[in-house]
Parts: sequence; structure tokens; C-alpha cells
Amino acid sequence: ICNQKYNIITFVPGVLYNQFKFFLNLYFLIMACSQFIPSLKIGFLYTYWAPLGFVLSVTLIREAYDEWKRYHRDKEINSTRYKKVQSDGSSRYIASSQIKVSDVLIIEKDQRVPADLILLKSSEKNGTCFIRTDQLDGETDWKLKLAVPSTQSMDNHAAVVNCGAHVYADKPHNDIHSFIGSFTMTNPSRPGVIEESLSIENALWANTVVASGTAVGLVVYTGKHTRSVMNTSHPSTLCGLIVLEINFLTKILFTAVMVLSFALIAIKGFDGPWYRYMFRFVILFSYIIPISLRVNLDMGKAVYSWFIQKDASIPGTTVRCSTIPEELGRIDYVLSDKTGTLTQNEMIFKRLHIGTVAYGVDTMDEVGFYSAPKEELVDLNSTPSRNKKVKATPKIRKSSHTKTVEAVKALAICHNVTPVYECDSDSSPQLESKVYQASSPDEIALVKWTELVGLTLYKRDLNSMQLMLPNQEVANYSMLQIFPFTSESKRMGIIVKEESSGEIIFYMKGADTVMAKIVEFNDWLSEECDNMAREGLRTLVVGKRILTQDVYYDFERRYLQAKLSLTDRALKVTAVIETLERDLELLCVTGVEDQLQIDVRPTLEMLGNAGIRVWMLTGDKLETAMCIAKSSCLVSRDQDIHVFEQVGCVNRRCKRLNAFRRRAPDTALIIRGSSLDICLQYYAIEFVELACQCPAVVVCRCSPTQKAQIVTLLRNHTGKRICAVGDGGNDVSMIQAADCGLGIVGKEGKQASLAADFSVTQFCHIGPLLMVHGRNSYKRSASLSQFIIHRGLIISVMQAVFSSIFYFSSVPLYQGYLMVGYTTIFTMFPVFSLVLDQDVSPSVALRFPELYHELHKGRSLSLKTFLLWVLISVYQGIWAIMYGALLLFDTEFIHAVSISFTSLIFTELLMVALTIRTWHWLMLACEGISLAIYFAALAVLKEYFDPAFLVSVDYVWRVVVITSISCLPLAIIKYLKKRLSPPMYSKLD
Repeated sequence: ICNQKYNIITFVPGVLYNQFKFFLNLYFLIMACSQFIPSLKIGFLYTYWAPLGFVLSVTLIREAYDEWKRYHRDKEINSTRYKKVQSDGSSRYIASSQIKVSDVLIIEKDQRVPADLILLKSSEKNGTCFIRTDQLDGETDWKLKLAVPSTQSMDNHAAVVNCGAHVYADKPHNDIHSFIGSFTMTNPSRPGVIEESLSIENALWANTVVASGTAVGLVVYTGKHTRSVMNTSHPSTLCGLIVLEINFLTKILFTAVMVLSFALIAIKGFDGPWYRYMFRFVILFSYIIPISLRVNLDMGKAVYSWFIQKDASIPGTTVRCSTIPEELGRIDYVLSDKTGTLTQNEMIFKRLHIGTVAYGVDTMDEVGFYSAPKEELVDLNSTPSRNKKVKATPKIRKSSHTKTVEAVKALAICHNVTPVYECDSDSSPQLESKVYQASSPDEIALVKWTELVGLTLYKRDLNSMQLMLPNQEVANYSMLQIFPFTSESKRMGIIVKEESSGEIIFYMKGADTVMAKIVEFNDWLSEECDNMAREGLRTLVVGKRILTQDVYYDFERRYLQAKLSLTDRALKVTAVIETLERDLELLCVTGVEDQLQIDVRPTLEMLGNAGIRVWMLTGDKLETAMCIAKSSCLVSRDQDIHVFEQVGCVNRRCKRLNAFRRRAPDTALIIRGSSLDICLQYYAIEFVELACQCPAVVVCRCSPTQKAQIVTLLRNHTGKRICAVGDGGNDVSMIQAADCGLGIVGKEGKQASLAADFSVTQFCHIGPLLMVHGRNSYKRSASLSQFIIHRGLIISVMQAVFSSIFYFSSVPLYQGYLMVGYTTIFTMFPVFSLVLDQDVSPSVALRFPELYHELHKGRSLSLKTFLLWVLISVYQGIWAIMYGALLLFDTEFIHAVSISFTSLIFTELLMVALTIRTWHWLMLACEGISLAIYFAALAVLKEYFDPAFLVSVDYVWRVVVITSISCLPLAIIKYLKKRLSPPMYSKLD
């Protein structure tokens, strides 16, 4: 494992390249290098190299620290020791970095899997092993893995290693949900070859953790070929909008430098080597583009990130990308997932419909085994004659009680839920200590409900399941086949055999769109599914089919043959399973409800008042999405809703689009993913323009790929800042495509959280994150950037005046340590204290989200504000400080330097004080420290100042007059503006 970006040789060149590929740093490097040319040298080398060296030193130290941490993390992982089984059956410890393909490893409980393995043997007798995959796919549920039956039956490790088997594995790829392989071994007991298929159920991927027992596995992929490494993406470096704006202003400043230098040369005359003089002027004015701007901004962003993570009102929030906190203050669109984001992903069973009877929350006590006739309850565990041949049950009219019992029984059997007990496996399990493990909260909700009505999932292992009846008897079932749920099939099935009756039953449950084609014809399925969806319930349709032994044995033969295929295995397996999916008896339709997140309604209302438009992207059906949109107040109850119907004809598409155009500005839009694809294929620009006018947009039946496409489309078309919010692995592509990704740590694990720029624990934390921290970060970065630009502008303007007065000579006004100190210790601390400034308190920012709305206009950092600071710099540099110092100094030029430089320092400190809107004690400390450092420098730097003149009254009153002329008019203008035209935030305090 190697996550390091550099090595010993490439570290310095790599870091320098990443720094100097930016125009700002490259420009200053060229200026500094030019000082090695005698004809271009205008001062001491350290005047240019000291600031550049400071910036590069900070960058190198930061990168070295990050690289050192990566090195130690890699070293810790690579030096982890694992047991390797040797040919004699003994084991020895080897480092993780020494593991090779074909090694047989022993993985203990709670130990991380170091490579991709095939599970050969488990300490559990039935050959099962649970693993945790939250660091691979983000899901917190335990996954059940199966050992190869041939090696699981072996007595010891030596027999496993020396069995002479061959394993085939397909070539490495990044799909963590699929694996194709085969296990071939010569049968030691009788002639012949044992061949078994290997699938994802036999694979232990690297970075998963063994949750139960001990696993013995064969290494099939290592290093860069493991699934975890192949799924490790390197997203592009995010660049905030404020960085782009500053880069644009930097180019304007560079143009100003070139124009100013050329103007001075033109006035002086193109005599002699004028191009050399012009380049000297470019060097003199290079401080107009401040080298410290990027460092100050990066340090400010680190402070903002620290504030976010330490905010007690949003506990658990993590900043994973500290380069874009100010982007939180520029969001125009929030694209949110529904399940687990707007809702809690905690399912509650709400409705059971069996065709003739519907059970709701108020009538659940009438369901199933508590109200079922006694003879129907006995039938569950009856024992027919062993000689009687099991036949398919004939179609007879069943009572509502019978249908209810069959429906509850189907829900208790058709799932992938495993009960886990805290007690020892050999002792009798205690129901009080039972915890259900499953990959879907829907299934857990169904199993909990069946337990509530009397049929409890008692035990489950690899091949059997036990259900406890209300009379404390146990019904045993053998699990013959399981067909897991996939996003492609949208259904799962199971074939069980009742031990008491010998009856073989195929159960299947899935989405109504899929199951409607599989179950027998009925006249109520579609209507009831729509009714439940309108109530905001997620629906599942359950069906069953009784199989004869001949039918099942024929299916089993074809199914095993398809699983052994090494080409198109998935297609062949699916085709065999589909032969069973015909004319299933429709048992019931269930409805579960996903609870809304805490404070989701106030948060969505806050986003709306802040001028942020929210789009909900979900995979649920249209009616469910519409109900959640209304219940969460994303769409108000009295607001018109336009449902964009799916059409295939070109003319009808145009009609639908025109109908939408007439209603777009005042109507919420709900559209299916398939319809969206058609619109984007033929009318992309027109459709997006209309959708952006809608107060809310809901896209249902939306795939993960479509979510990312919508984000990209909005970014490219509108040019606005997009924030994507999600909680599951299916939201990762959407989160990474957005300008700012927010991941919620929820029931679906940490995958979205780890891929996001910011991780929160609740959806309601988005409000403070945007309204408080995003707003403050943007306004602080804007003030900090413009003030640093002002600091460089004012001294460059003074240099231009000095050169023009003294015969256009390219001689620096301030030399040596004065220039170095001006851009670093003399003014650095007060300027950086702007990262603590705020215009309103957090409570006011949350109470009045309209304050966020004005940030969309970008007025805090714009061409207008930039030109205003240029005007201030010109006034202070030319008329106040420079001409004032030249008029008031006596005969010695050193006095003019002393007066002007001291006035310049005081002006900068006072301008910081005038810019600050809310004082912090650290700001006062920074002002005091800077003054103390400057007064100490006056006493030390005697070659630049006249000590006798510094203690005279003439020096003091001249500095006071010049500083007052420089700052007092601006203070008066600011006061009058605040009184006559106060900003919005000042009216709310």
C-alpha cells in the first residue's frame, strides 16, 4: 500500500511544480530570479527572496507534514502481521507487504483483510463467516460469506494447503459486487474431479473486517489489483469560485503593472536600453501582486475549517476538503437524495393489503396469528404422510384469515435477515438479546413486524431457518436456494422446503413495476400500490409458487450448470431463474414508511428563504416522491405541481414541453428519470432553462448515473454553484460531481461521508453550515483578499509617485528589511485577524436567512469593490502619504522615508480597524503586537531611520497629520454611509 504523493527525489521538485504552475507564484519567482542579473538588480536579494522563501517554506513544511503522516499510515498498514499457513499445517507471521497471490492466510476476528481472498474454511461448522464492509461500500450491515464446501469439510489447515486444488479467478476489475471463479480439485475418496463455482459469496475483499469467527482464505488479488484499490478514485482538485475571481483580479493587476511601467518609459523616452528600464519598473511594481495572498487565504481556510468542526451546534461535522469552505457561502442549488437524507432511512411497517382486506396502523392487532383460526395455525407445522407425493396446491378460494397467515408467513421467510444473539452459540438463544442484521432496513422492518404479530425469526444459518410460532413451537425450513436483491432485478427470491410437510415453495418479493409482470392477473395490485405511494409508503409485492420435486430438481440442475459457466455467467443464471418467475400467486402488498429527518421542514424552509433552490433526486416511484416532497414542505400544499408525463412521439414531446413552458415559473416540477433522459436528449437547453425557473424540482426513478449527469448539466448550463447532499454509496457520483459535496453519516454507512467535502450527521445541520459558516467564510475571505491586494497596491502607488518625481529613476523607495517587514511581521497579524470578523451573530444569521440571499450577487468581492479599493489605495498612496511626506520633510531624504513608512504602517493598522465590523480580543492583541514589533524595529534598523529624528516632536506631528489625512476622510465616509444607507445586517442587530 502506497498512498504517498512523492518520494525523497521527487518531493521538492513536485511541490515546487505544484506551486509555480499558478500564475501568481510564477510571476513572483521570475521577479526574484531577475535580481541575479546585475543590470536588473534594484535592491537586496532578500527583499524578493525572503517573502518568496517564506511562502515556499510554509508550503514545503505543510506538504512534508502531510507526506510524513501518509508515510506512517502506509508503514503501519504494510507492517501489520498476518498468519500464513505453511505446507505442514503450521503457521508463521508475515508482514502485510510480503503477501503474495496463492498464499493461504488465517484472518482472526476483528482483523482487517489485507488482500482479496477466497474463503476456504471458517471456524463456524456450517462454513459461514460474517464480515463488515463499511470501509469498502459504506454499508454498516454485516455480510454473510460462504466457505468452499470441499475445503470446509477438511479436518485441518494442512489438508487445505495440500489438497492440490486449482482456483480460477477472472481478471481484476472494480466491481465489488461481482466475482466469477471456479474451484477444481481431484476427489480423494473416489475417481473424478470436484468442480465448484465461486461467486461473490465466497470472496473476502481487502479492507473488510472479519466480524465473526476465524477465516482461512486463499489470496487471489494483491496490491493495485484488489477491489478496494481499483475503486479508489482521485477526484480533481476542487477550485473555489473566490479563487477564480482572485485569479481574474490578479491578471488585471498584472496588466496594470505592464501599463504603468510602459507609461513611465514612454514619458521618460525610449532612449538607450529602454526595455531593460521597463523590466526594472516591472520588478519595482511587482508588490502590486502580493505573493502572500495564497498563503493567507490557505491559512484562513484552515481556520474556517477548524471553526466548523468545533461548532457545538453541529456536532460531528467533519471537513474533509479544507480548500473550499467559502464555497458554502455561494450555493445556488441544493440537490438532495431522499432516503436517508430527507428521511431517516428507518422503516416502519404501515400497511398490509391482501386483496380483499387491508390492515393499517389501527387494525394491526387483527393481523395474522393472534386472530387466525386454530386449524390454520396448526397447518404451519403439520406433518403429512411421508409416502404422499407433494403436488402443487390447486387454486381454491381462501378465507381472509388464510390469506393473512400465508402473507405473514411469506414475509417471515422471504428475506436475507439474520438474527444475531449476544450469548454463546452453543447455549439457548435469548430473544431479548436478539439483533437483526440485514442489508436493507426495509427487510428488518418486515421481520420485526412479523415478530410483532406472532411469527418470530428464531434462528438462521447457511442452509436452514427456524420460525417460532405464538405457541412457542418452532417451524423448521431448509433453504434450498436464495436469489439476492440487485438494483437491476429489483426483486429477491428464496426457495425453501418445509421440514414437516416436505413442501417446496418459491417466494419472491420486489417492486410493483417488476412483480406486476410475474404474478398472476389481478385487478387490484396497481390501484393499491398507487394508493400506498400517494401516502408516502414504499411498496413491496409478495408472491409465491409451490414447486413439485421434479420441477425443482430440473431447475437445480440447470441452475448449477449456469453457475459453473465462465462466460456470460450472470446472463445464464438470470435466464434460468426467470423460468421460475411465471404466474406466481399474489399474496400481499406491503407498505413501509420512511420517517422524515429531524427538523427537515424548517431546514428546507430556511434554504428557500435564503434563495437556494432545492431539487430532490430519488429512486422511488412518482407517487412516493410526490408525497415526501409535500410532507417535507419542499412543495407547499397549495402549490401547483406539474407532472411531466413520459411520451415517445416527437410531436407529443413538443406538446408536453410547451405545456410545461406555460406553467414553469409558478409550478413545481416532478419528472421521471426516463422522461428526463428523453428531454435531455432532444431539448436539453430548453428543458434546463424551464426547470431552473421552477421553485422546486423532483426527479423520481433516478439512477446514480443520472444524478451525476443532472449535477454536471446544472453546473455547465447555469454557471451557479451546486451543492449535492447524500448518505449512501449511490450518491457518491453525485457528490463528487458537485462544486460542494455534503455527506450524511446514516444507516447506509460512511461511503458518501468519506467521498464528500463536508460530512454532517443530520440534514438539519446544513442550515448552520451554510447560513453561518459558509456566509462568514466567504465574507472573511473576500475582505482578507482585498485588504492584502490593497496592501500591495498602496506601496506600489507610492513607488510610482517616487519614481515619477525623481526623474523616472528605477530606484526603490524602501529597501532591505523595510520591504520584507512590511509584507510580513509589521502588518501580517492584524490583516490575518480579519478571519475572526463577522457582521452578525450566528443566531441572527439563522433567524434571517435572507442575509444569505445577497451573497449570490457576489458583491463582497467584485470588480466594483476591487476598483473601490484601488481608488482608496491611489488616494492614500499618492495624495495622503507620499505627497504629504515629501511636503513635510526637511532636507534629509531619510526623514521622508521615516515619515512615509511610519504613516504607511499606521494607515494599514487603522484601515484594518475601520474594516472590522465585530471586534474580537485577538484582533486587539494583533494590533498591539504589530505596533510593538514596529517600534522595536525603529530602534534596531538604524540604517533606515534617524534615531534622533524619531524622538523629535516634528516626527510625531508629521506622522499624525499624514495618517489623519489618510484615514480620517474614509472613516467619515464610512460613518455617513452607515447612517444614511445602512447595510441590511445592521438593521437586524
